Order: sequence, then C-alpha cells, then structure tokens
Amino acid sequence: MNTIRVLVVDDSAFMRKMIRDILEADHRITVVGTARNGEEGLKKVRELSPDILTLDVEMPKMDGLTCLKQIMRTHPLPVVMLSSMTTLGGENTLKAMEYGAVDFIEKPSGAISLNIDSIGEKIVAKVIAASKANLNAVNKPQLSPIVTSSKVIDRNRFDYSKGKQDLIAIGTSTGGPRALQQVLTALPKDYPAPIVIVQHMPPGFTRSLAQRLDRLCDISVKEAEHQEILQHGVAYIAPGNYHMKIQYQTNLIIHLDQTDATKGHRPSVDVLFGSIARLNSISMTAVIMTGMGSDGALGLEQLKQSNNSVAVIAESEESSIVFGMPKAAVLTRLVDEVVHVNEISLALMKRVGVHKR
Repeated sequence: MNTIRVLVVDDSAFMRKMIRDILEADHRITVVGTARNGEEGLKKVRELSPDILTLDVEMPKMDGLTCLKQIMRTHPLPVVMLSSMTTLGGENTLKAMEYGAVDFIEKPSGAISLNIDSIGEKIVAKVIAASKANLNAVNKPQLSPIVTSSKVIDRNRFDYSKGKQDLIAIGTSTGGPRALQQVLTALPKDYPAPIVIVQHMPPGFTRSLAQRLDRLCDISVKEAEHQEILQHGVAYIAPGNYHMKIQYQTNLIIHLDQTDATKGHRPSVDVLFGSIARLNSISMTAVIMTGMGSDGALGLEQLKQSNNSVAVIAESEESSIVFGMPKAAVLTRLVDEVVHVNEISLALMKRVGVHKR
C-alpha cells in the first residue's frame, strides 16, 4: 500500500518537528520533507513532488497565501492550511479556500502551539481526507452542470407550494466555504425564505465566513444568534462550537446550545435536521454539500420519517471537493435529486417559486 507523501511548510522549527512526528505516527503517511517559508516550499514541491502539502498561513519571505496561489497555478495538489484563531487568521483562511486550499487546521494556541499534539488525530484525519480531494472541483469548476439522480425523481416535489412557510437547511464541511459562495451568491436579495446552515468550522472562523459571504451576496448572511427570529432573504450560519436548532414559537426561532457533540461535530448537521423534523406545516428543503464523513445522513432519515414532502438535494460527486457527506446521504436512498453545485441555487429558487433572472 502506497503511503501519502506529505510536505510540511512552517516557519517554526518546533512546529515542523511536531507536525512531522504527528503525521509519521500514522502508517498511512510519510513526510517527504519540510520547508521554512513559501519560497522554500515551492522549491521542495518541484523537487519532491509530494501528494499533499500542509502550509502555514503566516511566514516570512513568502507567506502561505502567496505560496498557495503559485502552487495552484504551477503544481496543483491538495493543500491543508494551518491558521491561528484570530480575526485576521479567519479572513486569510477563507482567502486560502478561495485560492484552492482543500481544508484548514486551526492551531490551538497561536502561531507556535506548544500543545499542537492535542489535535493530532484531527491533523491526520484532515490530511488523509484532503489527499483524496477532487482537485477538478477545486481548480476547474465546470460551467456546464452535471445532473444525476439517486433514484427516479418526482419533479413535482420541487414545485412551489403557495401559502406555505418555506425553510432551507444546508449542511456542509470540507470544501463548504467555496460551495456556499457558489450557491448563496446566485440567490436574489428578496429570496422568500430563511436559510439555516451548518458548516463544520471552529469558533471565530464561522463569523469570518458569514461576514465574507455577506459582502459577496445579494441576500444577507450572518452568524446565527440565540433566540433570533428567522427572516426571509437571510442565511444564518451556526457558530462554531454551538449546535443550532430551529424551534417554532409563533415564529421560527434559532436555539443555540452546547449539548454533546454528535459524531465529533458541534455544530452538527444531524442535530439541525433533527430539529426541523419536529416542525409542522413548513415546506422544507434539505441540502447536503461537499464534506468528509456522514454528518446529515441520520438527520435526513428523521426528516423523511416526519415529513415525506421534504425535498432533499445532494451535491454531485463531480462537483464535490470531498464526496463524503453527499455520498452518505445518497446511500440512505432518501435523496430526491443529486446535482452539480452550479445547479443547487436554481433548485432552491424553484422550491420557493422564484424564476431564474
């Protein structure tokens, strides 16, 4: 069995050693080299031809973002960024996703994290998942949509039911920021439904993501707040480390809590979907997009058991950066339509009676 060949790029000698030790403790991974900055990283990429790169965001000489842009232009390969949990770190991490990074790892305590080994399992899991990423989805978005189906579709299910309160719920993980940007920027300002989103991200990064998307979209995008009333034309992103549940109290209300993580996730797509399964007289659409793991599949089963008219959409393998969560959703045989990410916004507009403009 071939091991995953990793190049580690970080300006801290301590971090380089710790990350190497963490990765090489797993028999599936070999660290083929290290580099102290972006310039040295580019040289080592050419010399060593690694399968995947871990790349620090903040480095002297050439920072991680500059290095990433050059790598994706000349030697495209999966890249996992390492970022500090700061406002600037969050913004730079989202830029890295836009430039082509597959995923990121938050350093637990700043640029030189003496306790980096505390997230060793997460680092290994993210590197292994990123090594299987669909680079075509990262670097070559297909303009012509590829539409497939997990079963025969009752297309009437996607027609607008006038007079019903609509709710859109989206779950995503690895590759999600990029996919969310593609979907949400295509929706009109007066989109007649609220959108609730679980994106697997740690605290701080979800706020940066919401602020970035809000600047790019016609609809409003914000980090969800406890006891907030859902409004049409607004997308609410669950804050990192909080489950988001939707309750009905005259209006649809957001409930945030820190009950136990589900499958290692908080926020969890399963928890969000499970909460809306309890709502009555709501026309619901559930969407599962790119991400590793199976979060959301159990929630879909709860949704379908309680409301057979709910429409379930999964992102296609062709456009998913990691076809884990969508695949798990499809395997439940409860998905109504599997579509390219370019087509998800069209499906969401049709669901609420909005025609393409």
